[in-house]
Amino acid sequence: MDDELINRVTWKIPNALALVGSRAGDERNAMTTSWISQLSMEPVLIGIGVDNSAVTHRLIADGRCFTVNFWDSNDTRVFVKFSKPASYEDGTLNGRAVSEAATGAPVFDEAIAWMDCEVRQSIDLGTHTLFIGELMAAAINDDEKRSASMADTRMKYGGVKRH
Repeated sequence: MDDELINRVTWKIPNALALVGSRAGDERNAMTTSWISQLSMEPVLIGIGVDNSAVTHRLIADGRCFTVNFWDSNDTRVFVKFSKPASYEDGTLNGRAVSEAATGAPVFDEAIAWMDCEVRQSIDLGTHTLFIGELMAAAINDDEKRSASMADTRMKYGGVKRH
């Protein structure tokens, strides 16, 4: 199959867009992600796909936890700031206020909703790892706002690896 066709067809998969918070020891990070899915109801399991070379991958593997922070669909510029490793300073990641979830992973104060997950399993799938986390805590900060998705941006992620 043609790489361009693979990219175009996989980019049609409707994907949520969120910030994944991670922590191991004193090191914290957050990254933009669009590969998020609920995988089970009992227990409630959330899966995220993370690039094996990402700082977030190392932090989730070492810290065994992550948060998924949903953002207002009208405020998608935040996702560009978290396409590279974040800097943690004075209770902020890239200048955005965070607090600690039950697992210790960062939760964004501005998130319209968030989930805190403890890793139960990880599966190496080639370029990415599927981290499966059990939902430990969650909150909705603004139930009226719609959560951002890839369709709200010009961002594209998936398909075949671009070189």
